[in-house]
Amino acid sequence: MQITKKLEIQSKNRIIDFLNSQSVGRIASIDINGYPQIIPMNFVYLQQQDTIRSDAVYMHSHPLGEKLENIKRNPKVGFEVDQHICFLPSYYFHPTDASQADTLYISVVIKGTAVIVEDNEEKAKALNGLMEKYQKEGKYEVLDPFMPSVHEVAVIKIIPKEMRGKYKIGQHWAPAYRLKMAEHILKREEKKFAEAILSTMGISISPDGQLIIREEPLM
Repeated sequence: MQITKKLEIQSKNRIIDFLNSQSVGRIASIDINGYPQIIPMNFVYLQQQDTIRSDAVYMHSHPLGEKLENIKRNPKVGFEVDQHICFLPSYYFHPTDASQADTLYISVVIKGTAVIVEDNEEKAKALNGLMEKYQKEGKYEVLDPFMPSVHEVAVIKIIPKEMRGKYKIGQHWAPAYRLKMAEHILKREEKKFAEAILSTMGISISPDGQLIIREEPLM
């Protein structure tokens, strides 16, 4: 995958933070007829504290299903996560040329090896990681390797071979041009949504309504 350097997320930690801030990822496996099968999944990226296991993406699944059969047959998979930030209408850039329309976004693409986890200790750790991510308020019993619920579900692990992040959130624009685009966004979008977009772009609004580039964009 060729990525313009300016659009590449350089920090692995920022890639991981982005992954774990998102609710849905998509795993692509190859079915028995050679077609890609893409499934949206809840997931968590866990960094290991030892040198025995690799950092990995984990997700849980029903113990029977086509994606599991695909992985058993061919463990090479893709995994993708993206966040749509904002559509930019063509008239932001040109009065009539529709081809000028653009999008602000963040995405991460992983190529790796998938395995179905058999070790119940590792399964419990993955399931607890998923709970910590999706149920931050707690109010559940921490899972341990001996619980029937750990044995009854499948846990898929993807060990990344290649992990690349790409983002377009205004970092490729000169400061004055970024502010010009921010003004367009404020006019077109609902105020709360527009402010969230601008925050991602590294732009804040002062009490008197002035746009300020406070920092580099978030990635």
